[in-house]
Amino acid sequence: MDVIKEKLKLLPENPGVYIMLDKYQNVIYVGKARVLKNRVRQYFHNSPKPEKVMKMVENIADFNYIITNSEIDALALENNLIKKYKPKYNILLKDDKTYPYIKVNVKDDFPDFSITRKLKKDGCKYFGPYMGGINCKDILDTLQLSFSIRLCHTQINSKPKRECLNYHIKRCTAPCAHHVGKEEYAQQVKKAISFLEGNYKEAELLLKSKMSSASESENFELALEYRNKLAMLSKLEAKRITSLSKFINADIIAYASNGLYSSVSILVTRSGIMQGGNSFALDEAHLSDGEALTAFIVQYYSNHEIPSEIIVEDFCEKELLESYFKEKFNKAVEISLVKQGVKAQLLKMARKNAQEYLEKSIDKIKHRDDMTINACKRLQELLGLKKYPRRMECYDISNVSGVDKVGSMVVFIDGEADRSSYRRFKIRTVEGANDFASLQEVLIRRLSKLGTKEEERFEKPDLIIIDGGKGQLSAVSEIFSGMQVDGIELISLAKREEEVFTLFSDESIKIPHRDYALKMLQRIRDEAHRFAITYFRNLHSKNSLSSVLSEIDGVGKAKRIALMEKFTTIDKIMSASVDELTEVNGISRRIAENIKKYFKENI
Repeated sequence: MDVIKEKLKLLPENPGVYIMLDKYQNVIYVGKARVLKNRVRQYFHNSPKPEKVMKMVENIADFNYIITNSEIDALALENNLIKKYKPKYNILLKDDKTYPYIKVNVKDDFPDFSITRKLKKDGCKYFGPYMGGINCKDILDTLQLSFSIRLCHTQINSKPKRECLNYHIKRCTAPCAHHVGKEEYAQQVKKAISFLEGNYKEAELLLKSKMSSASESENFELALEYRNKLAMLSKLEAKRITSLSKFINADIIAYASNGLYSSVSILVTRSGIMQGGNSFALDEAHLSDGEALTAFIVQYYSNHEIPSEIIVEDFCEKELLESYFKEKFNKAVEISLVKQGVKAQLLKMARKNAQEYLEKSIDKIKHRDDMTINACKRLQELLGLKKYPRRMECYDISNVSGVDKVGSMVVFIDGEADRSSYRRFKIRTVEGANDFASLQEVLIRRLSKLGTKEEERFEKPDLIIIDGGKGQLSAVSEIFSGMQVDGIELISLAKREEEVFTLFSDESIKIPHRDYALKMLQRIRDEAHRFAITYFRNLHSKNSLSSVLSEIDGVGKAKRIALMEKFTTIDKIMSASVDELTEVNGISRRIAENIKKYFKENI
């Protein structure tokens, strides 16, 4: 604590980011401050603090700080450092799913409609997100049934293509076959976009008319399809908030806390329609609810669409967030602290959701701590590890008879999978099926990154886990000795008896099967195996595809690569038409016909 006392005296009055470290120099918390001197000192005063903050302070052995030009820059840097270090006392949205959008490529002369989960600044129009039980495929199907727009990505050029089935069943006007002009198709697109903006009346009338016609012609299967689409339209219309302007595109965010754990609930409205919502359980050590909510918002909108308005609790840092979105995203976002009206009712609804979610999540959070952080502490005790195993890496090898040999590296931080840090290796130097030598090659390539510029991406692990027994452990131990690796501990986990082997004893360590420490080791071992098998299958499939294509007359290496990049699997190539095959660079109509003939005769 003497080091901390001296550092506290030297703190500047600038804005910036502070980084709390434990006794192993692990980053355990990152925070931003308008005035570093005032904020950091608050942690070490005797004033009352939230229970989670007190727990965190007990583990602080040192701290660093970075001065920034403004609090906005500090907020952005805080978010980047949280993603980089994944501190256990910060909010970190894990496995946060993104919702689907419908994308319209309005830059094209004949725009197509498709589903995507990634928003890009590419000049296209995006509609969504679609949540709350609404299926994007149903929306696209309704658009095609109503307005005959195209859903394919076929390139349209001066040479007309053959009509597909959708043209013959009146689902598409076939601009690719030149059956519809640019202006006429633009009117179809205009009506479809109006539908996506929430104007369902025309589609409803068209579907009712088509349903009646299908019924009269006794095509009851088609009539039933139209009826199902009308039911979906009713579901969409029911989500409309009658007292909310259709021009309102807002997210409503509420926060609930019990002093130790907290939760956030988000409701999403677009064009006056309630799209749905989501809730998150949080486990952080912020000094105030306002800071916690601000940190969540910054992290959440780094992966989600930023609306024109965010309706939030009145303790949110309104001015800071508005400035942040303007400066970092060049987007004017209104942070609304509402007191009355329909927006206040929506916030009340979100607050109720957050409170209920928190009550249901407390036991889950406690259980997660037992399975992760507490399991890491337990593992340190059971195996006599020199330090807390914050970052663990596990390795596995996969091959069949020495063919397409691959290695996997999976990473757990504080007992949870960090999928962004996973790596895979194609074995380069080993002949035949030699798992020991393959494992040695992978570890040499991995450990050679230590102490280099790439160490930012390949952070040094505290513990390396090998899938196997004493033999695998010895093989890797040779690499450690040869490369003079220091500061990384090494163990292996044998499958049959789930025994743990270390370098300090000839005897294995048997951890009780119900112990969370063993369960965590099993999770990381199984994840390494899954990741290796998946990579092997993908590689083996691509190599098999390349081998098959090489037997076709006229398909050389360059053409094989082009076909593999376009279609990725044999099934997709087999089902492709001659015209679709000719869209691949270098594939003439004669070669396309050879490909079709080959698959017809041989598969």
